[in-house]
Amino acid sequence: MKALWLVRHAPVVAPPGLCYGATDLPADADATREAAQALAQSLPQGVRLCSSPLQRCERLAQALCALRPDLTLITDPRLREMDFGAWEAQPWDAVPRAAFDAWTADFAHARPGGHGESVAEVMARVGAAWDEARQSGGDTLWVTHAGVMRAALLWSRGVRLPAAAADWPRDVLGFGQVIQLDLG
Repeated sequence: MKALWLVRHAPVVAPPGLCYGATDLPADADATREAAQALAQSLPQGVRLCSSPLQRCERLAQALCALRPDLTLITDPRLREMDFGAWEAQPWDAVPRAAFDAWTADFAHARPGGHGESVAEVMARVGAAWDEARQSGGDTLWVTHAGVMRAALLWSRGVRLPAAAADWPRDVLGFGQVIQLDLG
């Protein structure tokens, strides 16, 4: 059975409640190191390592490579977090309720923050990476973000595009948390 391992980056260095999807913020260095150490011990040999290009993920992937010389890092822009447009680097509570409601009313196609990335676009790029992982010869690890992990969960359930905001997985995936999905 081929598996897709998903790990979320360590906590970012930012104020709580900040919208930082595409914003390239660093993660806590100590937490990144701890996550890499835990992950290095649990990964199988020969896993294909792919990371979002955002530094909070790439630094975790690099720390993992330092501990596991058998791994080679592939930076994959399809694994970056969703771009929230004008909401980026703003507190979530500063987003006007009407704008947030308009986004969730047309969740698949609306552009958050006016010019951000639609959920359909996120699902398409994550789906392309999902298909590539399925076609690879073995296990794959993505060092990525909560939004990408949620999109991959939907792909694993056969959902190509959520019909409504209520269909988006609500589970909060912890920083440094690892989940494993069957690639079939």
